[in-house]
Amino acid sequence: MKVNGFFKDVTGASRVTKARRKLIESGSSANTYSDHIREIAQEVHPKVTHVRVTKVEEVSPTARKFTFVADEGDVLPPFQAGQYCSLDLQIGDTVTTRPYSICSAPYQARQGEDSFFELTIRNGKPGVGFASSWLYENVHVGDKFTAHLPFGEFHYEPLRDAKHVVALAGGSGITPFYSMAQEIEHGTLDCDLTILYGSVSTKDIILEKHINQIKSDRVRFINVISGEPDYEGEKGFLSRDIIRKYSEGDPSDGNTSYFVCGPLPMYQFVSGELAALNVPRRRIRMEVFGAPRDVTKAEGYPADFKPQTFKLTVQRGLEETVIDASSGEPFAVSMERAGIPNNTRCRSGACGYCRAKLVSGDVFIPTEGDGRRWADKKYGYVHACSTYPMSDCTIKIIIQ
Repeated sequence: MKVNGFFKDVTGASRVTKARRKLIESGSSANTYSDHIREIAQEVHPKVTHVRVTKVEEVSPTARKFTFVADEGDVLPPFQAGQYCSLDLQIGDTVTTRPYSICSAPYQARQGEDSFFELTIRNGKPGVGFASSWLYENVHVGDKFTAHLPFGEFHYEPLRDAKHVVALAGGSGITPFYSMAQEIEHGTLDCDLTILYGSVSTKDIILEKHINQIKSDRVRFINVISGEPDYEGEKGFLSRDIIRKYSEGDPSDGNTSYFVCGPLPMYQFVSGELAALNVPRRRIRMEVFGAPRDVTKAEGYPADFKPQTFKLTVQRGLEETVIDASSGEPFAVSMERAGIPNNTRCRSGACGYCRAKLVSGDVFIPTEGDGRRWADKKYGYVHACSTYPMSDCTIKIIIQ
């Protein structure tokens, strides 16, 4: 190898530096780098979408349908029929979030300037449905919100689900199935859908007129009325006999998928009926249903435990805050009351956005609201929206 002399060798680095600078100066000042995968991810699942209400429509004596469009230059992300949206809400001094199933069809959010999505929200009973009642009574055309969408696994997947779907709905649980029905009618969802909708009275059937306007021989809508003995159609509850009647063959043979969405008592009843029919577990899909209204009635709750208020220490990085936490409310609600921000989306223990490390203390987590991974259970992580204090506790929020 040829040696070029001492001074020429030791000044080699400076010559390289000069050559590099010349190349940099000769290049364009414009940044042409593009991360295509990141751009797609941001479009499909943006951190936040600014939306504005453009229409409010009565869809039953107790429910209203709200139409939203993108605002502030945002674009509505794509979603699948059955997924949900989480709205950020400022109600008095309370800052909270609430999830609602999207009742419009996915294709309606991909129409350029005419894109929109819709939520149908039912007015809660007195003392029940704090956020839903506020939205029902106070939201008007022109109001603006920040929304997070899409979320949820409650959608048809041809690799997983049977061609024939029986939807078992109650109350506002009809909303994701209206989305599916519209998408089937549009030709962009390939399955057959039979909706069995349990209601107390024919006078309060949410979205009935809208569903009856769907013109597709692949969609059937059957009301099941429990509070009118003289009703001429299907009566009673969503029983195994009615489920068997509208299934594709024997329910145990796996030729029908069952999608369930409604209030917790309906879940519990329908789960028993599906089990009695020996429906394969892989053919049952259940939407999240929110935290129990009375956790003391949840399966496994200690019978001799007296409700009380504990101290909850919340660690956020270097910051540490001590707040009151009722044993009857999940950690997430206690933090909202104290003004501590915490990501919540499903509020049912499923999505994991409010995941936190349980540093110390005893807690109760309802089995039906425990969507944690095996590793999280082993290493002491909890979902704040479905975890109830049973002693003084310390948690560490996982900042996202």
